[in-house]
Amino acid sequence: MADEKGREKQLTPNEISAETGQFDARFMLWRKFCADYDIPVDTLPGDLRGENKDRWEALKNEQLNKGQ
Repeated sequence: MADEKGREKQLTPNEISAETGQFDARFMLWRKFCADYDIPVDTLPGDLRGENKDRWEALKNEQLNKGQ
């Protein structure tokens, strides 16, 4: 089961969808995170290290998993 979750995460595209465009919740959250922590917006979440990576994971899990 954990293996299936890993596959699902890898299959999630990191692109702006045609349905939501630039207002996709993931991209809006990323832009806000970058602005709050002075991170260049063209940085990829996978490039984060240390405290910034921990902050991003916590924020992402908190905000994107609401209502599930």
